[in-house]
This record gives sequence, structure tokens and C-alpha cells, in this order.
Amino acid sequence: MAFDKTGWSTIAAGKAGNAPSMYSYKTADTQATVNTAGYFNSIASIVSVGDIIFVYDTTTPSLVLTYVNANSGTVVDIADGTTVSATDSD
Repeated sequence: MAFDKTGWSTIAAGKAGNAPSMYSYKTADTQATVNTAGYFNSIASIVSVGDIIFVYDTTTPSLVLTYVNANSGTVVDIADGTTVSATDSD
């Protein structure tokens, strides 16, 4: 699938200094699809290197914490990220 802006939300925008912005993204796409270079190209003008993204995969479901590791202005790449795991034993 492709990036769908309806799943994109700004959590905190770093307006001063070098603070990164934080975003959340909810999608049915797998993390392998989302972390492919070029997936976020349509928002290249919005994200900067170092910005943090919480990616929630509704299919698995799973949550991955990642960040923008490259943005040429047209091509965006994110790190593979770290899966946030939780146990629900009840």
C-alpha cells in the first residue's frame, strides 16, 4: 500500500532550536512496508531528519518507535525502528 495521510497526526512540533517533532502514524501496512525508503515521500516537506514517528500497525497489531534518518527533500527514509512490546496476561 502507500502512505495515507489520514493516519498521520502531529504529537508535538519542534518549533524552536533543534528539537525534533513527534508524529504518530496508524496504518494497515506492515512495518517492512512503512520503513522502505520512499514510503513517506509525499510529506518530505513536513518531516526532518531526527523527527520521531510512532507507527501503529493495525493488522498485527504492533507499535514501532522510529525516526527519520534521511530526507533529501524528495526522498524520505526512516530507521527500521524498535518494536514496543507489552504483555497482557489477563
